Amino acid sequence: MSLKVEKLEGNMAKLTIELGADKLEEAITRAYHKVKNQVSLPGFRKGKVPQKMIEKQFGVEVFYEDAANFLINDSYRDEVADCDLEIVSMPEIDVEQIERGKSFIYTALVATKPEVELGQYKGLEYTPADVKVTKAEVDADLERTRELNSRQVPVEDRPAQLGDICNIDYDGYLDGKRFDGGKDEGFNLTLGSQTFIPGFEDQIVGHNPGDEFDVNVTFPEQYQAEHLAGKPAVFKCKLNEIKAKELPELDDEFASEVSEFDTLKEYKASIKKRIEERKKEEARSAAKEELVAKVIENAKMIVPTPMIQAQAENTAQDFKMRMEYQGLPFDQYLAMVGQTEADFMKEVEPVALKTIQTRLVLEAIAKAENIEVSDEEYEAEIKRMAEAYQMDPAKFKEFMAPEEHEGLKRDIAVNKASELLVDLGVAAEKKPEEEKPAEKKPAAKKKPAEKKAEDTEEKPAKKPAAKKTTKKAAEEKE
Repeated sequence: MSLKVEKLEGNMAKLTIELGADKLEEAITRAYHKVKNQVSLPGFRKGKVPQKMIEKQFGVEVFYEDAANFLINDSYRDEVADCDLEIVSMPEIDVEQIERGKSFIYTALVATKPEVELGQYKGLEYTPADVKVTKAEVDADLERTRELNSRQVPVEDRPAQLGDICNIDYDGYLDGKRFDGGKDEGFNLTLGSQTFIPGFEDQIVGHNPGDEFDVNVTFPEQYQAEHLAGKPAVFKCKLNEIKAKELPELDDEFASEVSEFDTLKEYKASIKKRIEERKKEEARSAAKEELVAKVIENAKMIVPTPMIQAQAENTAQDFKMRMEYQGLPFDQYLAMVGQTEADFMKEVEPVALKTIQTRLVLEAIAKAENIEVSDEEYEAEIKRMAEAYQMDPAKFKEFMAPEEHEGLKRDIAVNKASELLVDLGVAAEKKPEEEKPAEKKPAAKKKPAEKKAEDTEEKPAKKPAAKKTTKKAAEEKE
């Protein structure tokens, strides 16, 4: 067995692997045992035809394809392991010689990991994101929590309105005939949720429990059921019950029920802190992304096409798995977005290239900065990953192959390099907003009493009622 390596342009390499004639003979015998049960010849029971008889009848070449596959599968991985190249693509195999009594020779065209020549990566400027938390953001978070803790209250003294949860029976007709999937009973529909066909929910508004009525709609042109797309339909409906959402009061009692805090003021402060921490994380991630893009632009590297294709296939496979997990088959997704698989792969390739470039420059920075991974950092990451799978860290480590342990350490080093980029970066100063000259408004004529109070610097005896601030209102304002 021998290996010859020929380095080509563009980070490609050609491996020539030669195996002895004895190895080929063994592979031919293996090929015979694989197919013998499928061969029938007069005078022999099926599966009992001797190898020499098959070769005499069909030629030894009948075994070559399977023999070549056996030899390539058995030898390629071992030969690559002994090679000093870091191969980053599947091999493109070509059989150069296969003939009984001679060596078996094949070649493998592969992509190799590119060398990176880093440009400037220290002191790069990035745009700092705003991490201030507004009162509106805190209020929005509070409202979401109120929604989650709301209760449904039966409504009997008014007709249905947007926001109500209406329990309905419905039966759909197309050209006077019922259609499949158009009937249900006791369905809870939130009016305004846009769950049903456009116009359906609006026609329930104004009806009272017990009302029976028709809802006239037209299915959208792009409706998933092609036999209904663009067609008018009538739904015979009955409104069984109306319920309204009742939100809890925003007070100390609410805060103590939904959090570990005793007062609404403390709970609001915790929400503000949580949002601020999230914004800081997002801001740092945005800074990393901006800085990495600049590092890539400053660096020099040649990424071979097969490496991009391999990464694109991995990216596409991850996407397909996510779609399947969400209950949407990939072919159905393509139909929804009007794409072929080839179109999808074409869109994925730039993403794959960016993923490769990002990894390469961060690995180069980790090497340039002599970034090392401590045992504590490694164990902390193992613990985090084990917790995600609800496993004991020691057991989790046992399931990992040796190369996976090394890969994890490289991942940690790459992450540390991205953090270092931000630490070495320079946050751009925000330009002060240009102040617009205030519009001059005509001065209002002052009443004698107002002028006197201003001139003597005396405050009016009574404040307007709108200026009063109760303790509860002050808490809500905070």
